[in-house]
Order: sequence, then C-alpha cells, then structure tokens
Amino acid sequence: MKELMGFWRPDGRVGIRNHLLILSSVVCANRATELIAASVPNAIGVTHQHGCAMIGADKDMVYRTLEGTAANPNVGAVLVLGLGCESIPAVELAESIAKSGKIVDYVSIQQAGGTMAAVQEGVKKASQMAANLGNMKREPFGWEHLVFATECGGSDTTSGLAANPVTGGVADRIVDLGGTVILSETPEMIGAEHLLARRAATPQLGQEILELIKKVENRYLNLGVDFRGGNPTPGNIAGGLTTLEEKSLGAIKKAGSRTVQEILDYAEKPAKKGLVIMDTPGHDVESLAGMMAGGAQIAVFTTGQGTPTGHPIAPVIKITGNPKTWGCMAEDIDVNAGPIIQGKEKLADVEERLFNYLVDVINGQPAKAEIMGHREFGISRLSMSL
Repeated sequence: MKELMGFWRPDGRVGIRNHLLILSSVVCANRATELIAASVPNAIGVTHQHGCAMIGADKDMVYRTLEGTAANPNVGAVLVLGLGCESIPAVELAESIAKSGKIVDYVSIQQAGGTMAAVQEGVKKASQMAANLGNMKREPFGWEHLVFATECGGSDTTSGLAANPVTGGVADRIVDLGGTVILSETPEMIGAEHLLARRAATPQLGQEILELIKKVENRYLNLGVDFRGGNPTPGNIAGGLTTLEEKSLGAIKKAGSRTVQEILDYAEKPAKKGLVIMDTPGHDVESLAGMMAGGAQIAVFTTGQGTPTGHPIAPVIKITGNPKTWGCMAEDIDVNAGPIIQGKEKLADVEERLFNYLVDVINGQPAKAEIMGHREFGISRLSMSL
C-alpha cells in the first residue's frame, strides 16, 4: 500500500491540499473576496449569501460552517473579508479560525475605506500568506488522520447496485485502517433507518438514529408539505428509482457495513473514529459543505445520472455505475463502475481501483472536479433571514 503524504497542521490534523482561502464573512463582502482571490496566484475565494440579519441557532450553524471550512486541514492560511456591521463579524470569525494555529488575518471594507482599498489591503496580506504556504512540504501520515466524506446525487438503479457498494467497500477499508467515514444526507436514510440503528455502537445511539429520522420527517410535516413530493427527485425517477425507501436502501450502501459510532450536527467535527452520521440535507452542495466544515479532507460522490459538483477546498471523486453516463460525462467522472452492471468486472475489482485512485488523489493527483474548476459551495440553514 502506498504511503499517505500530507501537510501537518499545528492542531495535529493533516491536510491533503494546501489552499490559501479568501473567505467572505458576509454577502456584502463577496465582490471584494472575488477580486482578492483573482489577484493572488493559487488563492481560492469562498462566497455565500449569508452573514447578515441572522440570530440564534441559524446564525450559529452558518458561523460553524464558515469557521469549520476555514479550519479544515486542507487550508493552510485564511484571509477573512467582512463589511464591518454584519451578524458574523470578520474579526470575530478570524479569531475563532486562528485557534487552529494556522495563519489567519482579516480585512474590513468599512475600516479600509471602501471596496478597492479593502482589495488592495487584502491582496497585500494574502500575497504574504501565499509566500509562506509555498515553503510547506508534504510529509507521511497515517489513515487515522483521514476523515472521508460520502455523498450521492443524481442516483439511479445502478447507484445502489454498483457505485454505492463499491464506495461502501472502500469506506469499510478506511474504518478498518483507523480512519473516519461520514454518512450524510439524512432525508435519504428514511426507510432504511432501522438497518442503521441495528449497527449502532449502543442501544441508546440506535434509538437516537430512529429519532433523528423522525425529526427530519417532522421538519417537513410542520411546513405542511409531503416530503415524498421532492424525493425521489425527477432525475431519480427517470433513472428507475420508484420510492424513497428504495433510494435510501441504496444510499446507505455507500457508507459500508461497519458500526455507527455517533451522530453529528451539520458542520460538527467528529469526536470518534470509525463510521459516523452527519445530519445534512440531501442537497449535494450543502451536504458536502457540512462534511468539509466538519473536517473531511476528501469525498467520494456516487452518481448514476451524472454530476460535475466539486468543493472549494477538498477533492470530490465521482464514481458512476451507469455505462451511458460514463460515456457522455467522462470529463467529470473519475471512476467507472459500469463494468459491474455489464458483467465485465466484479465489485472487488472496482473497489480496488477506487481505493488506489483515492490514495493517488490524497497524495496530490487532482480529481476531475478539481481539474474542471468546480468549487460549488452552499450552506444549509434552519430559518429565514430577518
């Protein structure tokens, strides 16, 4: 097995990328964030529509997501951009991120004297950060430092038969090697929650899994809508999935078969090794954002119908079990599990291919989403803006 190589961080975690992140703390600072990121080589800008007119648990979740994204070990340095009067102040966010021990600074547009003055100040600070990052080198690390995210989207009948079981096999290997695997998309566990509950580390945790699914269902009932009106999605139905339960039974396969150790809130960091569940929506971009904010350095994303989705700071490896999708979207998809459906390969053979590819991407080989520049980012919320 190849040795894993990554960037050791002051907080003891290990990154598999060494990004300079330019992070907006509020929607009003998005343009300045974009201009700074465009002016500094290899910088990545992350913008969003939040950060203002927020209170309570909703504000806390957005804050936790922004902080966790910046504190992710794939990020080597961070510059936070704020306006100066937002609900999530840039200086406060920067101070929280700095607890990870990495290089952090901030710029306020109001304090700087406007957009261009803030951009000028930000480019100067970010350029110095970039120079410092250039001196960092990869060093060996063990699997116990890896947090592996799993995701599925555009699912069809081949997902549950090929791509998800292959990914689940890799997930089991990571757990057995001492790593952590996150199963997300709580709505896509509905109908299969009893199977996950049986795999819980304790009877109490098993009951909490059942209660989590009930809580998710009640969210939609309280809105007066039928959840099953949107799941399975039109694409899922076109791909041959007929019920939510059928979709869920396939979806949970991507997390393998090991014991469930804990349940995490959205964007919460795992406290235990092994398989964990994070309460995220089925929305792919928001789900990935939650897991990366929780510390995942890499994701495998199974897709039947095909999707190009990536993430700003973490590689997102795509695998499909649909030969037609591979044929028309090979530039966006990394691994073809279609030969399983065609009877040309066994699950174990494709699992080995995916595992070896995963190691290569961990060690620096760009995934297709990185090559294509896919950096989609979205934060899940609990409530409306004030």
